[in-house]
Amino acid sequence: MMQNIKNTKLTKNKFVHHQTQTEWEDEMALKILDFTRNELYLDLRFFHLALSSLIPKANGSLHTFASDGIHLYYSTEQILRVFKKNPTFLTRAYLHSILHCIFSHLWMTGSREQSLWNLACDIAVEYTIDHMDKPSTKRILTWLRSQTYQMLDETYSYISAPVIYRTIVHLHAEKISSLQTEFYTDDHRFWYASNTSAPLQQNAQEQWNKIANQIKIQQEQHGKDAEEESRLLTAQIKAQRSRRNYTEFLKKFSVLQEELHTDPDAFDLNFYTYGLHLYGNMPLIESVETREIKKIREFVIVVDTSDSTSGQLVKNFLRETFQILHQRDCFFTHCKIRIIQCDDMVRSDQEIQNPEQFESFLNQFTIIGGGGTNFCPAFAYVNTLIDRQIFQNLGGLLYFTDGQGIYPKKRPPYKTAFLFLNDYDESRVPPWAIRLQLEPEEFEAEQIN
Repeated sequence: MMQNIKNTKLTKNKFVHHQTQTEWEDEMALKILDFTRNELYLDLRFFHLALSSLIPKANGSLHTFASDGIHLYYSTEQILRVFKKNPTFLTRAYLHSILHCIFSHLWMTGSREQSLWNLACDIAVEYTIDHMDKPSTKRILTWLRSQTYQMLDETYSYISAPVIYRTIVHLHAEKISSLQTEFYTDDHRFWYASNTSAPLQQNAQEQWNKIANQIKIQQEQHGKDAEEESRLLTAQIKAQRSRRNYTEFLKKFSVLQEELHTDPDAFDLNFYTYGLHLYGNMPLIESVETREIKKIREFVIVVDTSDSTSGQLVKNFLRETFQILHQRDCFFTHCKIRIIQCDDMVRSDQEIQNPEQFESFLNQFTIIGGGGTNFCPAFAYVNTLIDRQIFQNLGGLLYFTDGQGIYPKKRPPYKTAFLFLNDYDESRVPPWAIRLQLEPEEFEAEQIN
């Protein structure tokens, strides 16, 4: 109380507040954050929106940055201390947290082991920052860091957190501990906090997906000027489109149709006024019975049954797909799903029209095939079904594969998507094909119910 009185004096009947030490430190911390952000602006011209999307929020329990996709949490004491000794670390840490959001690391944990997922994400982000090689974030690489990057580059054609996770999950505890010490940069506690509402988190994820796509588009438009940055970011942005975006992905195959049912929000005004005219105080309410809804009527799922495909993974994928298609407002009451197994030839074809049929099919499901991969026979078979008018309104075809096969040269007369496991060679995929990369552990980790 005495301190407050000392820091306040009476001037012309008005109290003038003198800034306390704590208030000054809070103000300086925000100014340092602004300075750090501006340093990154100069080096990363496509990141303007991303760098300003997190709301700064002080948190005294932290020893470094942290984020939940909405706020950038920081320790005032840590910012002031580190800025004096090593401002480059602060700049790297700021960008580190931003990249976690751009790559959707916060929302991709799934059933993965948290500490290993944290490490995989940190390695992926640090790999990106080090390979960007920008003046504001440049640092000398340690031997362990260099060796880790070299191993990843020699093993994989692209680097992402899921890819790194599949590598480190097999390492012994001592090696994992040394990697955690080397790559630890920010605090991930808010990734797993249960006190943040689901709608807020969903909105944050959608916003960061838009930011990521915008950065990718801007880099592609600038060609060679941003070629290396684009290569580094594209693989990781692509990796975020796993099962979490699968529902939205399937909506791309929806066919605009009109399903007959009562619309409680609308009625025929002619009947309403006629009733008032005829009976005086008794309107006739006639509900409108039709409205347009985007739903899928006919759908084909082709499963690559070559040697490289796991039976349990396929079953989990089929269950997930069927559940999404049968969600309300995603599918017709009367629908047809055809599940085709194909390696270098069509091995089986099963039509599914209701959940009971699907459960029976899944209980008896076994992989048929095991040969090489050729996508052409499946497309030729589906085209034959169309010619025979077995399909009246084919909504699309999904091809679940590892991507190593022969593609059709001609574009089919229906929407087609290839769902790839792990990495794939984009140069071999026809330009007319929609593509989505799935991470195997999203479907292998647990039986989807």
